[in-house]
Amino acid sequence: MTPQELASRIDHTMLKPEATGPMIDRLCDEAVQYGFAAVCVNPVWVARCAARLNGTAVAVAAVAGFPLGASLPEVKADEARRAFEAGAREIDMVVRLGDLVAGETGPVIEDIAGVVAAARACGRDRTVKVILETAALNEDQIAAGCRCAVQAGADYVKTSTGFHPAGGATVRAVQLLARHAAPLKVKASGGIRDLPSAIAMLEAGADRLGCSAGVQIVRQLIEDPGRPGR
Repeated sequence: MTPQELASRIDHTMLKPEATGPMIDRLCDEAVQYGFAAVCVNPVWVARCAARLNGTAVAVAAVAGFPLGASLPEVKADEARRAFEAGAREIDMVVRLGDLVAGETGPVIEDIAGVVAAARACGRDRTVKVILETAALNEDQIAAGCRCAVQAGADYVKTSTGFHPAGGATVRAVQLLARHAAPLKVKASGGIRDLPSAIAMLEAGADRLGCSAGVQIVRQLIEDPGRPGR
């Protein structure tokens, strides 16, 4: 894997609440410089990112119902719609975690479907990723979450917000998502801070990585060809 190929699998991410305009601008500039797939930001930054990335190959991804997933379904769908209208091409939405834990999959499917409907209304090329918060789930619940995402018509399932105290992505969780969510794609995120971790997630079945350390990860591959991934 070349540095360019690795970068094309990364969403360059900044979701911390204290992010400032200049920090977001730098995120976008780095995404263009390294060739990341997308920048992933909170909704308030979507229009700024879309303007700065206009004419580039880098997509804008926004989050919805983040980080708890407990927004009202209509609010979550409207948040996604507004982000798409502001220039986002992708939405990373947080699942209704409590319902999933309780085995109440009907509301989970409806919640995801509302965001998917908002995406499709804005264009067939819009992408919906469903964050399952896998560290807080057992294997049966992960499998159920995958089935919900498939039934609701999403495009990806995703491991984590990166904000849950139970932790972020693991190789095992990515393997479970790849197994149970097919034909959907898989995004691993949360705690991926170095090249070996990134490569392990890709080898486990991830199609995309969400990383706030994307620059450092790609530079590790550029500067040390002996590291895993080359």
